[in-house]
Amino acid sequence: MSEDIGKDRWALILGASSGFGEACARALAEVGYNIFGVHLDRRAGLEHVKLLKADLESTSQKAHFFNINAADPEKMEDTLEEMKGLLGEGEDIGVLMHSLAFGTLRPYVGEGAVSSNQMDMTLRVMAHSLVDWTQAAVRRGMLGEGGRIFAMTSSGSNRIIPSYGPVSAAKCALESHCRQLAYELAPLGITVNAIRGGVTDTPALRKIPGNDLLIEGASAKNPSGRLTTPQDVADAVVSLCSPKSHWITGNVINVDGGEEIVT
Repeated sequence: MSEDIGKDRWALILGASSGFGEACARALAEVGYNIFGVHLDRRAGLEHVKLLKADLESTSQKAHFFNINAADPEKMEDTLEEMKGLLGEGEDIGVLMHSLAFGTLRPYVGEGAVSSNQMDMTLRVMAHSLVDWTQAAVRRGMLGEGGRIFAMTSSGSNRIIPSYGPVSAAKCALESHCRQLAYELAPLGITVNAIRGGVTDTPALRKIPGNDLLIEGASAKNPSGRLTTPQDVADAVVSLCSPKSHWITGNVINVDGGEEIVT
């Protein structure tokens, strides 16, 4: 694959400061993309973002990070306006990646059950924000022909994990949004795919109750003999950015070493 498939293009990554988002930022910078990173971190996490930005710039790529709530419509609009001003002549956004992992992990009934506000917030952040950012970027003419949109989903979209119900609903909605966007953006030459990574030891996974059992189970059943890593997903995303993948759209793509096929 060409080392500069991202020449004159930017990757806009929602959830760029850790896990899949961080790995994809690093991998996309290596193949020529400049990076717009959107994240929401408190002071303790900002030092890591500073180091990540320096690492990305060491690849000779430009990198700008925005510490905002990506689900806030006003902040989204202001940030995209700032990003638009940073685009050089002939530059556009070639990749929009949705890797936001902030939601409520509660049961539906009984003690500690999820509230309607918590459910709405989870769907807004982890699903509907993909549509918001896509609409706003397309409206500004920032997403160019041959662009790629990716959204991180999980096997929790089609199976039961204790207390995962609100996030499971968000992942289902996210996959549906990807199909609809793929249909509507096909005439513009923009592909949209959901990426279903296998169980991966990330900060987001560690917040799920019973994550140790998820890790143990996936380690035992994955036919490749190990857990998925963020780098596995980043490698797949870079491959799907190749011009030769232009006909792959509207899918949920498993990047899991075969984990999903084992019952």
